[in-house]
Amino acid sequence: MTPQNLLPRALCLALGCTLAFGATAATTTAYWYQTKTPYQPQQEASTYEAAPAGFKPVFTQMLARHGSRGLSSLKYDLAVHNMWLQAQADGALTPLGAALDADVMAIMKANSLLGYGVEGISKPGYGNETQLGISEHKVLAQRMVSRLQPYWKQVANNSVAKPRQIVVVTSGVDRAVDSGHYFTEGLLAAKPGLEKLVTTPAAPGPYPDVGTPVAQPAGTDRFELYFHKLVPATDLVTHTSDPHFVTYTDSQAYQAYKGADADLLSRQAALQANPAVGAAGRVVLERLFAKAFVDKIENGTYGFANTGTYSFTSDDGKFTSTLTGDGKTKINSLASAAALLYELYSIAPAMKAEAGVNFKPYMPQDQAEVVAELNDASDFYDKGPGFTEKGSATYKMAQGLVDDFFKEADAIAAGDLSHAAKLRFAHAETVIPFASAMGLKNVLQQVPLAQTYSYASNPWRGVYVSPMAANMQWDLYRNKAGQVIVKMLYNEAETDFKAACDGAKLPGTQHFYDYQQLRACYGY
Repeated sequence: MTPQNLLPRALCLALGCTLAFGATAATTTAYWYQTKTPYQPQQEASTYEAAPAGFKPVFTQMLARHGSRGLSSLKYDLAVHNMWLQAQADGALTPLGAALDADVMAIMKANSLLGYGVEGISKPGYGNETQLGISEHKVLAQRMVSRLQPYWKQVANNSVAKPRQIVVVTSGVDRAVDSGHYFTEGLLAAKPGLEKLVTTPAAPGPYPDVGTPVAQPAGTDRFELYFHKLVPATDLVTHTSDPHFVTYTDSQAYQAYKGADADLLSRQAALQANPAVGAAGRVVLERLFAKAFVDKIENGTYGFANTGTYSFTSDDGKFTSTLTGDGKTKINSLASAAALLYELYSIAPAMKAEAGVNFKPYMPQDQAEVVAELNDASDFYDKGPGFTEKGSATYKMAQGLVDDFFKEADAIAAGDLSHAAKLRFAHAETVIPFASAMGLKNVLQQVPLAQTYSYASNPWRGVYVSPMAANMQWDLYRNKAGQVIVKMLYNEAETDFKAACDGAKLPGTQHFYDYQQLRACYGY
């Protein structure tokens, strides 16, 4: 296993980025929060390679995951709470275990009320961004402005008859919409004068193309930013000539793969049954509960689920949230108990302002690493690079998003400067397949069916592919001769495009690519 304090540097170098982490990123990684890791830029802006002489920025575009959030629904916390209640009834709590439920209930209450009274959040409750998530996107925008300061000044001062546009598009899901809102707030605060340039284009439509169309709000593009969950009720595309037909078809194929592929289901079951995970679960649980109680979970005498109804009221008494668990999230093994406790452990840093709890005492680092590896393996197979033999099953649906990045860059290369920036806000399920579809070095590193993903054998990590607020940005530059070059930042670290395109790098530079050669390398 790679030592914790060496993992960030080794992986960043494998990804082809320039690294200036310092101790903070290494420490954060050592806690093994993986895709729940709060966002940190992965390179100091002062170390960025300067553009070659004669080139000036003309465009930037971005895909970003939503910022740090609370739990997605009432499941992990409620199931753990029910397990704790039984341990209390049995007199099976250790001193550490006795403290657990107060923190669980603090997380449950904070999630139930999450976003209440917060500007920009219309529906409080589970799944919303936290104060940390809001800040992540505001500050990300400020760093974008700082990185391209003269460019943004020029855009803001543009007095031509047809000013350039800052195009903002989201998946349409609340936390992605909110991220776009807060990023835009940060952008406008950092560079006044851009307000009139922000635009949200009409959503693709009308869809479904058979039956009654479902209107989507302006600024929504489910085909590019929610491609993992396209459904007939809102997104059906039946005409092969429709530009979204391939994406819709690929989405259906992916969902069928995720729900019914025998190899995937078998591998996921094997991951859950790994004795190392059960052993980690026993270590975690015996610190909280008596051994006899833990034994009853292991032998099947005890099982728990997210059942029950709870109500929480805001401090001002004006808002009450009442939620009922659906019973689908279960604790029926030591591994599942450890996995649910890990979910609370990994979400707690994102909710520091709202819940104010510290879950580190309940999840020792050695056991956190074991469960983190399980989570990464699961993500690797169902939304990451996946099996070699399955080809592009897990990321083919992202091709339309790749196409759109090149379409925007093509317009700039052709002299169409109507867009100053395109900013997209989505999810881990968007960012992870997109990174694979881009073929990033040691991101698209698939595993044959005969082998199993592990930290020891594969560099893919959720903490780098898609932490909270993960982002990919392309900055385009042009000289007086009209040559366009591009540099990519991944989580704000200068990062190479796929290895096959190394020949497109501008001579004498490390991170700038001739755009025409790059697009040809990607098959355009």
